[in-house]
Amino acid sequence: MGEKGFYISKPVGVVAIILGVGALATIIALSVVYDQEKSKNNEVSPTNGGTTSNPITTPTPSNEPWDKYRLPTSLVPDQYHVTLWPRLTRNETTGLYIFTGKSTVEFVCAEETDLILIHSNKLNYTTLENGHSARLTSAGGGVAAPSIKHSWLKIETQYLVIQLDGKLVKDQRYHLYTEFTGELADDLGGFYRSEYTENGVDKVVATTQMQPTDARKAFPCFDEPAMKAVFYITLIHQHGTIALSNGMENSKSFPIMEGQNVLVTAFAPTKKMSTYLLAFIVSDFGFVSEITEGLLIRIYARKNAIAANQGEYALNVTGPILKFFEDYYNASYPLPKSDQIALPDFNAGAMENWGLITYRETALLYDTEFSSNSNKERIASIISHELAHMWFGNLVTLRWWNDLWLNEGFASYVEYLGADYAEPSWNVKDLIVLSDVHRVFAVDALASSHPLSSNVDDIQKPAQISELFDAISYSKGASVLRMLSDFLTEDVFKKGLSTYLNKFAYGNTVYTDLWDHLQEAAVANSVALPGTVHTIMNRWVLQMGFPVVTIDTTTGAIHQKHFLLDPESNVTVPSEFNYEWIVPIRWMKTGNPQAQKWLVKKTDTFVDMKTSGADWVLANLNVSGYYRVNYDQGNWDKLLDVLNNSHQVRHKLCDMIIIRTKIIKTVLALDTTKYLSKDMEYMPWESALDNLDYFSLMFDRSEVYGPMQAYLKKQVTPVFNYYKEITGNWTKVPDGHMEQYNQVNAISLACRTGMEECQTLIKTWFSAWMSNPETNPIHPNLRSTVYCNAIAAGGDKEWDFAWKQFKNAAIAIEADKLRSALACTKQPWLLNRYLEYTLDPNMIRKQDATSTIVYIAQNVVGQSLAWDFVRARWSYIFTQYGGGSFSFSNLVNGVTERFSTEFELQQLKQFKADNAEVGFGSGTLAVEQSIERTIANIKWISENEKEILDWFTAEAKP
Repeated sequence: MGEKGFYISKPVGVVAIILGVGALATIIALSVVYDQEKSKNNEVSPTNGGTTSNPITTPTPSNEPWDKYRLPTSLVPDQYHVTLWPRLTRNETTGLYIFTGKSTVEFVCAEETDLILIHSNKLNYTTLENGHSARLTSAGGGVAAPSIKHSWLKIETQYLVIQLDGKLVKDQRYHLYTEFTGELADDLGGFYRSEYTENGVDKVVATTQMQPTDARKAFPCFDEPAMKAVFYITLIHQHGTIALSNGMENSKSFPIMEGQNVLVTAFAPTKKMSTYLLAFIVSDFGFVSEITEGLLIRIYARKNAIAANQGEYALNVTGPILKFFEDYYNASYPLPKSDQIALPDFNAGAMENWGLITYRETALLYDTEFSSNSNKERIASIISHELAHMWFGNLVTLRWWNDLWLNEGFASYVEYLGADYAEPSWNVKDLIVLSDVHRVFAVDALASSHPLSSNVDDIQKPAQISELFDAISYSKGASVLRMLSDFLTEDVFKKGLSTYLNKFAYGNTVYTDLWDHLQEAAVANSVALPGTVHTIMNRWVLQMGFPVVTIDTTTGAIHQKHFLLDPESNVTVPSEFNYEWIVPIRWMKTGNPQAQKWLVKKTDTFVDMKTSGADWVLANLNVSGYYRVNYDQGNWDKLLDVLNNSHQVRHKLCDMIIIRTKIIKTVLALDTTKYLSKDMEYMPWESALDNLDYFSLMFDRSEVYGPMQAYLKKQVTPVFNYYKEITGNWTKVPDGHMEQYNQVNAISLACRTGMEECQTLIKTWFSAWMSNPETNPIHPNLRSTVYCNAIAAGGDKEWDFAWKQFKNAAIAIEADKLRSALACTKQPWLLNRYLEYTLDPNMIRKQDATSTIVYIAQNVVGQSLAWDFVRARWSYIFTQYGGGSFSFSNLVNGVTERFSTEFELQQLKQFKADNAEVGFGSGTLAVEQSIERTIANIKWISENEKEILDWFTAEAKP
């Protein structure tokens, strides 16, 4: 695709680089950051040197444009010239890290107005010579710009508000110039700082995370995804550091500013793009690079990490994955470079900034000595996910956040395809069933779930936007798009995608635009569908939940019903489709695949699904459809028989364990686990363990637990022995990727269920390491499970050793394994001490605080400690970590997932009431889901506990 029409050729008033703001004004200005935070509703006037916080009372209730969270459509940005100077040392007067900046935005007036609203959050403005915090000029000829009458900051809706004494003229271009100061805080949002120690020296990186609404913390901007523009970025930084941004470095100069020698790096203009994809970073990192077919690929990280070759794996897979997506989309990569950088502090896993992708260290850096095969797979998948966005999301962007699911769900689906291309021997495409489809079924089966697509009007505030970054958007989005690709065929799906990306390049869309293009491709390729792509897919997108499809093979009758974890729960969200789906059914009869069928109404009869004799039916092959299946008892019995006797069919049936439903008897679901002792394959075991995990959560504090452990120990013993044998008594690694995974399952379950041989093995390995900390004898694949079980079996000696190794770990992946294992101890005092550490960034990095609390809650001993801790400290935790954090729903779900008693339900409701004032941020929906899940758990236990106890007791007998 050519770049014609996307660069503005006429001369633009380039920002003078010298930031003449006196350092003192900067310092004073910064104190306002805190005033603003304190006086959330007192509006701040930035017109007196940026140093005042005079409250300007705005009449309330008010319906002024600045009280609304969405920008008016009167102004359209075209390009920005932004110069930023992050200071990587503390300011001696305030003790703060700061940045200063200048920005000129050129915008077009689309409708006459005397008001400029531009997003701004936590920035303080310098008063310019006109006595205001901004200067407005007319761009290139035409009418002179009106002068500024009044300007102020609207804290609640995050605007710089500028009232003019005349109207802006339609179709005329204007320049808005500002100078500002912000804090380079450690809050992981906007322009922020990340700190680390290398070779005994403390270092600071200035870096960014703009998605979804934090570009406005770095410079004033029209911070909505549809407001695309071209960005000219310039960074001022000290000698010995490098500057990176979305574009290629264009020029460097070496002026003296504020009495110091500095570097000024200017970058080539970006493509036309959204503010949330901007990135700029100053660091002293190293990099590895290669040029593939003219494209520059670079991996940046701490110098020591680069010296230890930890960037090599990412460098090796990036080129092939980009090539894969170029072919998949039938569109060439739109930029001259692809930079990827690993940051010591980063809230999400990674962020798809166009041309400069940011990652947690664990998501990008691979070390052959420390990383397991699952770490390697995670790196390949995350790189694939982010590179998929370079086209889908970045080149073509959804108009507003209510369609976030399409952006993230799409990348979450195709990440498996890209990773599979890079590592064809792994068969990662199979894993989407366990990692996404099954994972999200648990959430989407709640009456408090939500549809994929939200109403635009319901998503306005930053916190509402953050809340959308959940399992529904990512995993359900991935699951339904995979189903769509499956019934259209991948070839037709790709053709529709390609025309969609070509038509909307550098523009914005709504999700139905993609449906239009897929529909055209379906028609052009004669795909027979029971309706249009719109009519089929809108049922999966506009209503929450999914159906359970029940097939009666005695008659061929088939019907669908909204699947609910608790069938008595009250679904309060009405659906225009009355919870009826158009369901694609891939199926087989007695091992032979049949032509796909469609269930287009609540009930139907498919005579060819009727069976007799030994024939059986299995529907939803490869779990390609986003629904569950149930059968008549006769067909279940035949399937169980096949499961026990036919190895060939077994791996296709890993979805059969339908636990936690009233649709089939729980003991029938448990019967499907009997064959596991004969099965050495990963998929069936992992599926069973995922489902049995719920039984552990419900019963690890009750009398069911003993017999359950005894049964599982009996089932896992042959598998443990099998892996012991094929690894030559644990001296070598199994060949296959999935076999390596199942070896971990075998050791983990054997140790967890108290097998003495296993426990002796891991204690021996761990003590060998303790007696010689320099050489770790434990294979990276086995470290997580060995560390956890050894710490669980030990006391403070083991814990303190692991803590010391954690603090000294130079490799983030190793630190992460130790961090989760430290939560495995059975000593309450150690767990309480560990909980306290989570609130001290010197002990546990801010990015890891909430997940560490969740690890502790997953331990049956730590559950109540973590819950008490979160309740006691909620307001502190929320203030420190809750602002833009997507991890809050994980925290709420994590500390409450074991809840299954009336008493816990009351505590949960009390917690909700007590903290209504403080709020729950992106965890708001999670609180509702936890209450609903607890009610369902209470019912499920009361109905099933006795039967389950009897089943395990009988089956555990030798």
